[in-house]
Amino acid sequence: MTLRTLFIGMDGATFSVLDLLTSRTDPAGAVMPFLSKVFRDGARAKLRSTPNPLTPPAWVSLMTGRTPGHHGVYDFIRAEERNDDVFFTLYDSRDCRVETIWSIASRQGRRVAALNFPFTAPPPKDLNGFMVPGFVPWRHLRRNTAPADLYDRLKQIPDFNAQELAWDFEQEKQAMNELSDDDRENWVRYHLPREQQWYRIADFLLTRESPDLMAVMFDGVDKLQHQAWAYLDPTCSHEGRGEYHQRMRELCMAYFRQLDGFIEKLVTAAGPGVQVFMASDHGFTGSTEVVRINAWLAEKGWLKWRDVPDTEEGRRREDSMFAYLDWKETVAYCRTPSSNGIHIRVARRPGDSGIRPEDYESTRARLIRDLEDLKDAATGDRIISEIHTREQVFPGAAMEDAPDLLLVLRDCGFVSIKNRLPVVERRPEVVGTHHPDGVFIGWGPGVSAGATLARRNIVDVGATLLYSLGLDVPSDFEGKVPPSLFTQEHLAAHP
Repeated sequence: MTLRTLFIGMDGATFSVLDLLTSRTDPAGAVMPFLSKVFRDGARAKLRSTPNPLTPPAWVSLMTGRTPGHHGVYDFIRAEERNDDVFFTLYDSRDCRVETIWSIASRQGRRVAALNFPFTAPPPKDLNGFMVPGFVPWRHLRRNTAPADLYDRLKQIPDFNAQELAWDFEQEKQAMNELSDDDRENWVRYHLPREQQWYRIADFLLTRESPDLMAVMFDGVDKLQHQAWAYLDPTCSHEGRGEYHQRMRELCMAYFRQLDGFIEKLVTAAGPGVQVFMASDHGFTGSTEVVRINAWLAEKGWLKWRDVPDTEEGRRREDSMFAYLDWKETVAYCRTPSSNGIHIRVARRPGDSGIRPEDYESTRARLIRDLEDLKDAATGDRIISEIHTREQVFPGAAMEDAPDLLLVLRDCGFVSIKNRLPVVERRPEVVGTHHPDGVFIGWGPGVSAGATLARRNIVDVGATLLYSLGLDVPSDFEGKVPPSLFTQEHLAAHP
């Protein structure tokens, strides 16, 4: 088989940073010279993410060509309400209600390789090719790698290290925590060898197996920007800053130089006849304040905190990523900091806690008014710039699993669910947070050279990859192939 399409995912990549790193006007020089060439000779567009620009729903939308209201993945964690309790579990590929491009291509005879994409474990049974899933602890990596012998074959790669490669839940929680200077520096250093592992696997499969579609996702971009935004922020000058700032900035530059080298080597190995696409699941920007949304809901009487003992276990509970509440006395709450969503508890049976089903609309309207009342005491501006109902942003067969309300904070930040005051607090320094506009890049034969397209939607990427493989785009896809991405000659030869 011959490779037709190379897809490189860059979690959290944003043009505001990449444009500086590919420009010689930046003080650091052209940190990413190969990507600079791709920008010059290829096509690009801002890529609008899912309504909540978060890794799980966004990557699943890219892989399915469908929005969260149809595929049903909204967060890292899903919750099930049973009587007077709520149970939290991690999403996995079985929670996705629609078919992925990996399966669509496989059943039409295309051989695929998909590396490090979230919620691809367990792999599809009909996979024609190779899959090493992302967001999987290393102890579970072997049984979720396909085909069954691939994990042992990967051990042939020099310095292969599954622990370095895989997802560490405790380690990843640091992305959203306040870290000391030493811990922040170690956090950035941790992702350099980890990305190297994914590059080596991609190179191993590309050169030895030559699948029709080679796809690999590098997620260190996101992880660095969460903790190291101050050293990358394109709106700030980095001249004349302290020694630590300069050391951290250079460490970030080293990461992006390494990534540029990986991209160049993969594109070179793929060969001149291959179409290359790159995309991110969302963009990035700076967050300036902490918004403790459950603390606000508690003040307004919508929820009640569960008593937490002053013990080590109690402190772990308070620091967890899940809401810990008195469910009998809670009507509306935010489940996780990443969800930016409010769930309303509706009693499904007599005796259950929650509101009556017939009171849902009036309750939600009252809740919206209370959320609108959360304002900046100094300016009177609303802290929550947008409040969307699930019908507005998550229409589809899976809408019942969506939060009842989706919140957009004025600085694009993620809410806090901690039982702490004040409700709104200025951060001691700006941190990185997700922005709804990511990146979409095309390069190679048939791609319009130097074109800048109007903003596209993340569901368009999956459609474009299928089109590049010579496959029809399924009629139930919400994503579309952008014609301006390709030359007229290519479109005429490949309708």
